[in-house]
Amino acid sequence: MALNSKIRPVELIGEKVFLIDQTILPYEYKKIEITNYKDMAKAIKDMIVRGAPAIGISGAHGLALTALEFKNYPKAEFFKNLKIAADYLISQRPTAVNLEWAVNKLYDYAVSLETCEVKDIIEKIFAYSKQMELDDIEINIKIGDNGAQIVPKGATILTHCNAGALATVGYGTALGVVRSAFEKDKSVQVFADETRPRQQGARLTTWELVEDGIPVTLITDGMSGYFMKKGMIDVVITGADRIAANGDSANKIGTYNLALVAKAHNVPFYIAAPLSTIDTSIKTGDEIIIEERDHSEVTHINGKAVCTDGVKVINPGFDVTPHELIAGIITEKGILRPNYIESIKKAFEK
Repeated sequence: MALNSKIRPVELIGEKVFLIDQTILPYEYKKIEITNYKDMAKAIKDMIVRGAPAIGISGAHGLALTALEFKNYPKAEFFKNLKIAADYLISQRPTAVNLEWAVNKLYDYAVSLETCEVKDIIEKIFAYSKQMELDDIEINIKIGDNGAQIVPKGATILTHCNAGALATVGYGTALGVVRSAFEKDKSVQVFADETRPRQQGARLTTWELVEDGIPVTLITDGMSGYFMKKGMIDVVITGADRIAANGDSANKIGTYNLALVAKAHNVPFYIAAPLSTIDTSIKTGDEIIIEERDHSEVTHINGKAVCTDGVKVINPGFDVTPHELIAGIITEKGILRPNYIESIKKAFEK
């Protein structure tokens, strides 16, 4: 059994979805119950659930719950409301492509069943959505095992934000690589930067790794160059929220800076993400929509102001790392290398 099988941030049980409330970790561990798509949309928007794969599966589960809400409607109305809910769920987080991918995948599957009775459609939708949840874990384990190949013995891995079990369904992308590498080599350790403004690295990544007994050191976002110059970082691995056809990768704000610092110190920088995070409909990262988050995320920490009133704030949630700074994209189909246009194309053909 893979490490960390106990953390399940998203879980469909019967006709309810249970989410770990990530807004209160590590101070409190609590699961919330979701029974309708509007509550799911709010949970996604408010980052109760976050991380591209996790919000994708959550969105799919939200659409399954929609089917229950409209189970007594005529079939035409049933599908009309299913489409309305799908579009609403997708709109909650515009940068992470997994949300759109997962919701549309389940919606298209539902449409393929339109000749069936509504009750049969609902039963099949729930089974399909549950299978998507289980598939995510298997995909991440493959990503972890593939990525472990590039981790040197005794390596110190620097990661940004949280791309672990909490960002997926239960294993992780970047932290999946860490977990697989640590299973083989107990001398592997992690440096996690705090990841301002929401502190996912400090609050979530460190929590996960401590839970697993994997050595982790917390640093501030501005310390990476210091430690790289001292030769204390061997490799950087982050997740991604959307990857363009040329390999340009959107991830949590600050990732681009980290990639530039890594390049300056000849430290390899990798992205770990499932193929579902790659959006081949866009040619470059310039086409990726960058979500603007609430300004209070910058002006406040844990509810307390850290700046004077009246200051101007800009709070993009993501930035785009150009493909030329990325040594490889670790996927369930293997590690994609430059030229990314070609390697991405081949990965989808396998």
